[in-house]
Amino acid sequence: MVYCAKCGQQNADGARFCSSCAAPLGAVRRDREKECERDCEDECHAGPRGGSIIWGVIIALIGLFIVIEFGLKNVEGMPPWIADFQFWWIIPVIIGIAIIIAGIRMMSRKA
Repeated sequence: MVYCAKCGQQNADGARFCSSCAAPLGAVRRDREKECERDCEDECHAGPRGGSIIWGVIIALIGLFIVIEFGLKNVEGMPPWIADFQFWWIIPVIIGIAIIIAGIRMMSRKA
């Protein structure tokens, strides 16, 4: 049975309009189904924010690596710390931070 969102009247499953107030029933049902699908996707995929931030940081660090390793180290007159800069220590730091963030998100969902 389908209930009218406008007046609350109970209607048959195949009804397109409310038998009491003539409000369309199908559009309301489709809107609710779309809303339920969005809520389910947000719950199942944990929202778009977390992954975007992590990927944004990874891409920014890759860009920084390329600029320092292939650009600035080859320019004469740069300070010695740029020529001696080792970028590889950042990789385990990024992995560790990602694991910590994932753990915090998992604990906050269970609460």
